[in-house]
Amino acid sequence: MMTMGRPKVANAKSKSVTIRITEEAHKKLSEYAAEHKTTMTDVILQSLEKLLSS
Repeated sequence: MMTMGRPKVANAKSKSVTIRITEEAHKKLSEYAAEHKTTMTDVILQSLEKLLSS
């Protein structure tokens, strides 16, 4: 019998972080994501990766 649900991923994201940002920061983040055709989550994750790798 087949199992239901999403397939397992080797490097699954199992942790979450909640932050509060200003209305202005949210607007800028949203506009940046829209201009680059990506999500706000991806913008934040890419920025974090860049910050931590330097």
